[in-house]
Amino acid sequence: MTGNAQSSILFDGAISRALKVGRHRLVITGAIFLFSLLVVSVRLIDLTVIGDGFEPRFAAVADPTRNARLGRHDIVDRNGLLLATNLPTASVYADPKRMLNVDEAVAQLTAVLPGVGRAELAAKLKSKRRFVWIKRNLTPRQQAAVNRLGLPGVAFQSEARRVYPQGRLFSHVNGSVDIDSRGIAGVEQAFDESLRVGRDQPGETLRLSLDTRFQYVLRQELALGMARFKAAGAAGVILDANNGEVLAMVSLPDFDPNDPRDRTGIQQFNQVTLGAYEMGSTFKIFTAAMALDSGVVTLGGGYDASSPIPMGRFLIRDYKPKNRFLTVPEIFVYSSNIGAAKMALDVGADRQRAYLERFGLMRPSDIELPEVARPLTPDRWGELTTMTVGYGHGIAVSLMQVASATAAVVNSGVFYAPTLLSRDGLGGAIGRRVISARTSEQMRLMMRLNVADGTGRKAEVQGYRIGGKTGSADKPGKGGYQRRALLSSFAGAFPMDGPRYVVAVMFDEPQGIKETFNYATAGWNAAPTTGRIIARIGPMAGIIAVDDAGQEARGLLVKIADHAAGNGKEPGVAF
Repeated sequence: MTGNAQSSILFDGAISRALKVGRHRLVITGAIFLFSLLVVSVRLIDLTVIGDGFEPRFAAVADPTRNARLGRHDIVDRNGLLLATNLPTASVYADPKRMLNVDEAVAQLTAVLPGVGRAELAAKLKSKRRFVWIKRNLTPRQQAAVNRLGLPGVAFQSEARRVYPQGRLFSHVNGSVDIDSRGIAGVEQAFDESLRVGRDQPGETLRLSLDTRFQYVLRQELALGMARFKAAGAAGVILDANNGEVLAMVSLPDFDPNDPRDRTGIQQFNQVTLGAYEMGSTFKIFTAAMALDSGVVTLGGGYDASSPIPMGRFLIRDYKPKNRFLTVPEIFVYSSNIGAAKMALDVGADRQRAYLERFGLMRPSDIELPEVARPLTPDRWGELTTMTVGYGHGIAVSLMQVASATAAVVNSGVFYAPTLLSRDGLGGAIGRRVISARTSEQMRLMMRLNVADGTGRKAEVQGYRIGGKTGSADKPGKGGYQRRALLSSFAGAFPMDGPRYVVAVMFDEPQGIKETFNYATAGWNAAPTTGRIIARIGPMAGIIAVDDAGQEARGLLVKIADHAAGNGKEPGVAF
């Protein structure tokens, strides 16, 4: 064998050995890679699917946020202005078993998340649970700050935060939701099911009957009046007199639904629907209406109010007595308790209760809110009760009930249940007749006269033909009534030749001031506040003021005289 042949055989053998070594190394490397991939895959399955005891880990993460992730539909006013909506947010949670250094994590997290307590967070992260919330609904800056920490076992969950763009303005109407986006007050609770967004619940935006413009005016004037008269609280409602739609509803003090810390018991209390109060002389609207409607008295009739009425150890007396016989219009305009008590006695207990039932004053209001008061009615309804109820004592109702009943008195006698929803979407308003159209016309005359020349004079606004009735009631206390704690109210409507709106206002314990000569009765606070509200919303509603005050004032007495003589027309006398 030559030298070249031997060299060739040696070279081929070296190549063969090199290829075998390469194949072996490649196989070993592949095996190691596959083994590593298998380990990683098993670990990923363990982390994402299998937990301790082979419990589904997805369930631990999903359950606490199930409702929150569903979200909620928007709430808008009658003109489409946004009242409540959702903003996408992130919430941060942790798996304590994956935490490397709990104390360090607690220090870092509490430094970037204000409001998270060290002790509480440490207890959560040292627990044996696999899921704990650290903080819900983070701001974008807070989320970025937590993300920069890069802590093992800490992650984010996408959620939606309920926000209220109008802040305090609709606080008692909107209500609020809890941390899991469930309605817990107001329309959020009343319409909770329809507001939730889900695969099987398409739903739609909730459109309310309220008008943000009216709401703003009502709240501003009530707040100014509450501050001026140093009142403990204030409330007001504006209704469409002809279908029961609530156009504005305010209770003060109120709260910011965007800030859970801005809530106390009194702030969350809706005085318009949840408070039940003895309303005082505003009840004379209903006493006069039932007396005229039942025929026990006419506009030309009247009662002797020359002296107080003794009832056991009590005396029914007038605040500013006239000490003479008073006609029905005079009883109303001068707000005579004596005359109203005698009028109620003629109506009788049974008929009085029946009329109050018709007016919606003997049962809770039908308004779509969970915060609704049950009227406080007497257990025994004897003569004394009949008389005191006649001038608004001995029975407690809500301001919303007074507004709804007043609407029935002035709108030709039809009662509509109040609603926070647009009647257009409900197929129109369905009401029930409670008094005759003629009685309603007579009541409008007297209510207008009361503002033109009675206890409600300070509610007068030139050209708007406002009508209404004041009410000032001592608040009940231990052992009787508190002489220096008044509830003052005014229930009015306009324009009285064709009422479109009812405005009811109430102040809780207003104080007399220098400008009111230290009087704290409704004629000095609730009445002028109502006048200012009407002066501002009238132009918004397109109501043109008519400058004929002198002619109208003279004509009122003529029209009342015609009705007293039985010459009133059915219905629709022009004012």
